[in-house]
Amino acid sequence: MAHQWQGLIREYADWLPFDDGDPIVTLKEGGTPLVRARALDARTGACVYVKVEGANPTGSFKDRGMTTAISQVLTTDAKVVACASTGNTSASAAAYAAAAGLSAAVILPAGKIAAGKLAQAIVHGATLVAVDGNFDDCLRIVRELTESHPVALVNSVNPYRLQGQKTAAFEIVDELGDAPDIHVLPVGNAGNISAYWMGYCEYAGRTALTSMARTAGAAPVSTKVPQMWGVQAWGAAPLVLGRVVENPETVATAIRIGNPASWKYAEAARDDSRGWIDRVTDEQILQAQSILAAETGVFVEPGSAASIAGLLQAAEQGKVPEGATIVCTVTGNGLKDTATALEGRELSFDPVAPTLEAVASALDL
Repeated sequence: MAHQWQGLIREYADWLPFDDGDPIVTLKEGGTPLVRARALDARTGACVYVKVEGANPTGSFKDRGMTTAISQVLTTDAKVVACASTGNTSASAAAYAAAAGLSAAVILPAGKIAAGKLAQAIVHGATLVAVDGNFDDCLRIVRELTESHPVALVNSVNPYRLQGQKTAAFEIVDELGDAPDIHVLPVGNAGNISAYWMGYCEYAGRTALTSMARTAGAAPVSTKVPQMWGVQAWGAAPLVLGRVVENPETVATAIRIGNPASWKYAEAARDDSRGWIDRVTDEQILQAQSILAAETGVFVEPGSAASIAGLLQAAEQGKVPEGATIVCTVTGNGLKDTATALEGRELSFDPVAPTLEAVASALDL
């Protein structure tokens, strides 16, 4: 019988800060597909894989950190969890809070959330508050809220979030047999690049700035760590510019962040891995989204496509080593934001007669 995935806390119990008997809240997250993307090989000269995090229960990588964060909350007296969100965190926090019997409060930047993500948070029963500001304003408010009220913070500044998110690196090594040469991923609030780097380091017998002492002593599994390549949107690229972006703007709402909470950890991941963080335009992001869907069969939201856009740009600039093994993380499912995917596309259809001949003619067969 095939192994039945039990959720990442149980699958990687030796690598996570939980003890036997601790409460575990899981929707069987993790274990996501690592898809061979041969169409991207031809465009880059490398051996490319795509880690499809949109296959998690709520459709994004956020579930990895939410299972660990919400499980830890159950060891406290808190009955309410709160987060600031550009969308995916709200959906995940609301779902895991519901599974745990907790209430969820979500602080959102008004008018900047994709409809699919908003629908998830609402249906899962979260209380939503829209703020006339950006994500950075929302995160500041949530931090102040959790410091002054009996509410638990479940954004990625909560160290248990990154503990869960690091497991994606474990899965990649377990499937490939070793770490890739290069890992490319979108950078918004910068928690994910920090978490992946921690995961790769710990699996190789090292520690990262974000490592917890109790999880960093297991026997090494991999022989190396990858270069970490981060990709930001052109209008929301504080790590590239080296300064806070006061009014970030991009079609990729998931990474529309001007002051990343994990800034120093992301810089450490970049520098310690001898990698880089660059930026791409909205046009490149949307083109990459289309290429990935049409040529590999993987449909992602715009923020996810930033990693693909960054890899393609690096290839055009001659930065991609020939034959390198590269993994690109795509962080969220394309169904999160169908409006952006369909924008500018012809959607009017002239009906034909309900006959084989008419349909075959319409298909030029």
